[in-house]
Amino acid sequence: MDKDHHKSALSVNKGVSQPPSVDDSAVSRFLRHRKKVLKADDYVDGILNRNTGILSQAITLIESSLPSHSELAQEIIERCLPFSGHSLRIGITGVPGAGKSTFIESMGTYLTRQQGKRLAVLAIDPSSERSGGSILGDKTRMEALSVDPDAFIRPSPSSGSLGGVARKTRETSVLCEAAGYDIIFIETVGVGQSETAVHSMTDFFLLLQISGAGDELQGIKRGIMEMADGILINKADGDNEPKANMAKAQYINALHLFPKSPSGWNPEVLTCSSLLGVGMSDIWNMLERYFERVGSNGYLEYKRKEQARYWMNEFIRDRFLFAFYQHPRMKDSIALMEKKVISGEISPFTAARYLLDAFENLSLKKNS
Repeated sequence: MDKDHHKSALSVNKGVSQPPSVDDSAVSRFLRHRKKVLKADDYVDGILNRNTGILSQAITLIESSLPSHSELAQEIIERCLPFSGHSLRIGITGVPGAGKSTFIESMGTYLTRQQGKRLAVLAIDPSSERSGGSILGDKTRMEALSVDPDAFIRPSPSSGSLGGVARKTRETSVLCEAAGYDIIFIETVGVGQSETAVHSMTDFFLLLQISGAGDELQGIKRGIMEMADGILINKADGDNEPKANMAKAQYINALHLFPKSPSGWNPEVLTCSSLLGVGMSDIWNMLERYFERVGSNGYLEYKRKEQARYWMNEFIRDRFLFAFYQHPRMKDSIALMEKKVISGEISPFTAARYLLDAFENLSLKKNS
């Protein structure tokens, strides 16, 4: 019998040597072209010279959780602050399906192409509490505006912390103002507390509504209505136009029941069709009337000062909470108190007082 017949069927022949799985030259090219963290001078100069690439990198530093990035971002913000404060800040909110993105696209292109304005769009996009993911789809929905050289669109995921992303959005608006954008749209993509956050960093708060979705006034919280400086009934086209006019009349009647705003401005209700671009000039005229009113009576300056004080206190709260929960000697105490509260050994209030007293004692020992 041939000796080859005694060979195992599982024998392995000598293979061909495989190329490396990673292309070293590609890695070298990536490292060469990777964006480097610049110095504060480079960021500030780039922002003031309206370099959108540098502006985007600076915003990324603001959004970063790295301590080194945070320090650099704060330096950039402080140095850009003297060049800010000249933009019109417009907050935009609305029920799901009201057409916020379509409206921003239509109104934005009207402002850049017909009014010669430079526009920045900042969107607070809520992240999923389960997965941590967010949509960040505004750029894909605003096709014309996203390629407009006079427009800048930047969505920001909230990552489960609305207060944190709201503060970062406000800091981002400072950089956009320093970069020479005349108008800043700050859009709240979610619902609930996000309206309050956006209202606290804008000059004019715009509420988008649609008609034909049942009783229009039932789904609107009184608080949001009171915050609104203007209400738009969107999708007022075709067969829906009569319904939009009827909804407009309902909102006008409802606004008469609210106390007058300290701004001296009476909120207006308009109809528009973002899809067809109808009504954009009327909206711009309303904005001009508003800013003329609040600029002449001093309310705009007063409101911005109050907002600055509000955000100072919000930053203090954020830093205190971070220091409290991240303190190495507090973590075990917090976990222990949580177990006792869950088991019913102590009340939540007693546990909270114990933890706050413990943190205060640690702070006193550190400073003594």
